[in-house]
Formats: sequence, structure tokens, C-alpha cells
Amino acid sequence: MYPVLFDLHLGRLGQFTVGTYGLFYALGFLLALRLAVHYARQEGIDPARIVDLGILTLLAGFVGAKLLLYALEPRLYFEHPMEMVRSLRSAGVFYGGFGLATLAALVYVRRHRLPLARVADLCAPPLALGQAIGRLGCFAAGCCFGRACSLPWAVTFSNPRAYELTGVTLGIPLHPTQIYHALSHLLMLGITARLMPRRRFDGQVFWTYVLCYAVLRAIVETFRGDAARGVFFGGRVSTSQIIAVPAALVALAMLRILSRRAAAETARQGG
Repeated sequence: MYPVLFDLHLGRLGQFTVGTYGLFYALGFLLALRLAVHYARQEGIDPARIVDLGILTLLAGFVGAKLLLYALEPRLYFEHPMEMVRSLRSAGVFYGGFGLATLAALVYVRRHRLPLARVADLCAPPLALGQAIGRLGCFAAGCCFGRACSLPWAVTFSNPRAYELTGVTLGIPLHPTQIYHALSHLLMLGITARLMPRRRFDGQVFWTYVLCYAVLRAIVETFRGDAARGVFFGGRVSTSQIIAVPAALVALAMLRILSRRAAAETARQGG
């Protein structure tokens, strides 16, 4: 476990900590952006617009993830404001980031008159790639940790800095939920990348991503043990699991609607 790569001592300016999570977050973003540019060229969309869109959604996603994290436990952050500073070093709530990033993307795409469904499709595989890499940083930092378990692949965290930064349980074998997340994202990357050249209608890849994410996230959440995920019904259900239900239903509905529209358009052109 390496939650901190190194500390820079800047004299009177204090100490600057370079965290592993931040490094992997940045690496995931850069590789995801590179893949998005590749797909943009294939789709005949200006890569510069996609780069700008990527930066915008990165910032919006970061803010949205933190806002939802604070909203889940407002009393904690109101009574202990420094906890908000500490939380900047760890992950927030994905659906909060996804929601605000999507809103920002909609505004940007509409302003620049880009094809919304095609842009959404080309962003799906890069998003899955970035998440997979980011989860490795999550694992190094100890955030989003799992419940206690006795399985052969259980992990035991022991770094006091990790506890300081994320509150991870130390000295007890836990489910490596960060790795579960990373593997689920790699699976989504494979599904969406394979679907890109085979899609039957615009929007199919994006909504397939949303559906896969909702299902896989809900499954992995059953092994999580961190309080930051939000808990309801006596701790049996997390925030992400609650959001996953409508997300999956909306994705299924959109896939059905778009598929019918594509079939009707094909029939009209054939007739």
C-alpha cells in the first residue's frame, strides 16, 4: 500500500504531499482522453472539441462527486469542516460526478452543435478505461475499501497514512473492492470497445455503458465496507445501489426507444 508517493518540504510554505491516488487519477484521465481523441477521429468529430469536453467534464465530475459525498453526511462536514479538506485526497461518489459531468457535457455539446449521441458513444470506452486505472490509485490509497473477509485474495492494509487519509480499516483482511471495481471497468471497456464499430444506432454504446455500470456497481457495493458510500436501511443498501436501479431502468428504456427509432428509420428508407 502506497497512499503517498512522496512529501515535498517547502520551508515556510509548509509541506506538499503527492498522493498515489492523484497520480493514477491523472494517468487515467490522460489515457482516457487519448482514446477519446482516437474515436473522435474515427467518427469525424473535431478532436480539439473532445479535448475541451474532457477537461470540462473532469472538473465537473470532481466537483459533483464531492458535492454528493458532502450531501450524504452534511452534519459531519458542518461540524468538522476540516473533513472536507481531507476528503479531497480520496474518491467521492461516482454518480454525483457522473451527473454533474453529464450536465456540463450537454451544455457544451449543445453550444458547439456536436452530435450528442455520437459524442456520448465515443466517450463510453474512454470513461471505462479511466475508471479502471483510477481504481488502482484507489487501491493504493485504501479508499473505497471492503468488508472483512477470509477469502484467499483478501487484502490487509497496514499503512497509518492510509488510515489518516481515507479511514481504511487496518490489520484486518478485507475484500479488495477497489480491484473488483477495476475489473468491472475493464469488462465494460471490453464490451463498449467491441460494440463501437458494431453499433446499430447512435447512443447504443453510451446507454450500454450506463446499464453495465449500474449492474456491476450494485454488485460490487455488496462487498464495500466504507462509510463514505452512504448507507440506508440499517446499512444494507448504499447510495450507489439506490441510484443504480433507476439508472438501469432508464438505460434499458433508452436502448429500447433508440432501437425502435433506428428500425423505423431503416424501414422508411427501405420503403
